[in-house]
Amino acid sequence: MTPQLLYIKARVSYPSTIAATRCHRCYHSRKMGLLCLGTPLAWEETKDHADHVRDHGITQFLYTWHRVKDRTGDELLWGDEVEYMVVVVDDEKKEAKVSLRQAETLEELGKIVGTLSNDTSPSTPVAKFHPEYGRFMLESTPGSPYAGSIAGLLSMETNMRYRRTLARNHLRKNEILLTLTSFPRLGTVDVFTEPHYDPKDAKSSRSLFLPEEIAHPHARFSTLAVNIRNRRGSKVVANLPIFKDERTPRPFVDPTIPWQRDIYPEDSEAKNGAALIDHIYVDAMGFGAGCCCLQLTFQCCSVNGARRMYDALIPIGPLMLALTAASPIWRGYLADVDCRWNAIVGIMDDRTREERGLEPLKNSRYIIPKSRYDNVSLYISSEWANKPAYNDTVVPYDEAIKNRLLSHGVDEMLSKHIAHLFICDPLIIFSETIHQDDSSSVDHFENIHSTNWQSLRLKPPPPGSSMGWRVEFRTMEVQMTDFENAAFAVFIVLLSRAILAFKLNFYVPISKVDENMQRAQKRDATRTQNFFFRKNVVPQGYAIPPTGLSPSGSSTPSECGDCGMATQTKERKLRNCFPTLARPPTTDDGSVEDEYEEMSIKDIFCGKGPTFPGLLELVDAYLGTLELTPVERKRIDKYLDLVRGRADGTLQTPATWIRSFVRSHPAYKFDSVVSQEINYDLLIAIDRIERGTLCAPELLPEGYSQPYLN
Repeated sequence: MTPQLLYIKARVSYPSTIAATRCHRCYHSRKMGLLCLGTPLAWEETKDHADHVRDHGITQFLYTWHRVKDRTGDELLWGDEVEYMVVVVDDEKKEAKVSLRQAETLEELGKIVGTLSNDTSPSTPVAKFHPEYGRFMLESTPGSPYAGSIAGLLSMETNMRYRRTLARNHLRKNEILLTLTSFPRLGTVDVFTEPHYDPKDAKSSRSLFLPEEIAHPHARFSTLAVNIRNRRGSKVVANLPIFKDERTPRPFVDPTIPWQRDIYPEDSEAKNGAALIDHIYVDAMGFGAGCCCLQLTFQCCSVNGARRMYDALIPIGPLMLALTAASPIWRGYLADVDCRWNAIVGIMDDRTREERGLEPLKNSRYIIPKSRYDNVSLYISSEWANKPAYNDTVVPYDEAIKNRLLSHGVDEMLSKHIAHLFICDPLIIFSETIHQDDSSSVDHFENIHSTNWQSLRLKPPPPGSSMGWRVEFRTMEVQMTDFENAAFAVFIVLLSRAILAFKLNFYVPISKVDENMQRAQKRDATRTQNFFFRKNVVPQGYAIPPTGLSPSGSSTPSECGDCGMATQTKERKLRNCFPTLARPPTTDDGSVEDEYEEMSIKDIFCGKGPTFPGLLELVDAYLGTLELTPVERKRIDKYLDLVRGRADGTLQTPATWIRSFVRSHPAYKFDSVVSQEINYDLLIAIDRIERGTLCAPELLPEGYSQPYLN
């Protein structure tokens, strides 16, 4: 094979002190890194090296573990990843298509970012742009992580606007930049890309709908598509239920599927049962990896703090998916779901038929209940609050790997977590990276670890850097405006601080979190669905302090008469390190069924009487421990008003707004079809809302404004 450009993790050395100028890339799960020469292996060769990668990946983790397991005291640093799609619009024809100019656009942005970096001081962060799977996509991150301060918190929306403006200024006049989760007409029979390519030449994915050129040209992506298909033994597949409108055919049998195509052996899969009746059938990575999302990564105080945060955010993931729901249209049809999640679960599923439980185990080692892109399977904190009963699902793991980790002093919970992730095979191996120095490299570890695309990710400190243990929160759909994206990011940051400060306990069984993830995707879930959530989130014997009181410790001896907490001067800093909650004299590790109940999103976020404060009140109580100016508090409240409006139903999710826009369009025939004209008008409206030239009071809170830099 001819050597191809490949992506590997960047190796960047930092000073021992935490500085704002450190490379922001390292605070995220980079899907790609620096370009180097390399040769991707075909699946049969990759399979032969799988155990080698697993074995050395664990060795690399153990080097990391012994190096940083006792590390503590890291301050809060955090960052966001925002993904965009570039769309070409034709105002005369009323058409909108995805623009496949990613390489050209990134080259231009690289030049301007390089110029800006040279013209600014080392302490001034410059935005960063990265390639993504789709050739119509861009990813942006801040030039450096946000600091754990009020100023850092409130700088994010400005930073997001700056990045968007920078990218927008380097597009063509007929291109628009959207933060839209899924392109509504991706994979239709009409032309949906600029330039146009025929899906008949989709040699890697063998899709009936998407051309080869939809993906980034790097060999990583074509190899990934081929290897998943070969490992699985068939094409990937996802079926999203059709939204049955007044004139939608019953049953719905998609007339746009080329049922009789006979180019590749997999072409018959659709008519042989892969495409379900009354569903929208998708069959390629581009339908999932081509979605845009909003992700956040936090640096934690220590590995134990990271595991505590990881566990606490697991039950929050489905709730945030529901609140940010933004993808109700697939392949030109209205779906009866509002989110991307199950589409990506399906199209990233490399499990064999045996691993999916469809055939008896013969060549595979495990029945694996979940795709490698899905909700997490285990709580992993070793603290007493994590009862065994919460991990109530079947979780296969590699017994030998677990025992090896245990023998090196890794505790039971973390050993099982890593051993579970490592039942997966590596999907891509480059011949030049097979043999590594395990003491200084983590490429084999990350080969498997970072291709478990789960709702959260625990990220160990990489070699040669001063960063600490991190947690990545991955469920949210990207929103139409920078205001919305900033609002949800600010909420999650503040909630994470309240979790630590008030020792909050959100544990419910993993099986209930899995059920919540399915409910979160249903149409209008924030108003129609109930979710399993813990009844009492404040630990027994502990009270949330009234506004203005510190949650832990004090420099003064006075105490609050209401809650018994010591008071102290309010802080400007978002603290990262808090003492753990002591185990009470008696605890029940038995049944946990009485600890949770079904609640509405409104109750979970806004509270339900004196016994359950609601997540927003908990955030408000934490804000009471901070020293905020009236202007700062007003800005934060505007963000929280958006979250509150989504939760109590006074504001629509983007998915509900999009569905309503389509159904009220003059050209809509109430047959579930989103035509080219409707799609064009929809995307123009979204662009106008984002620019602030179109008001959408049903979507954005009162007083919202979007001034722009250009």
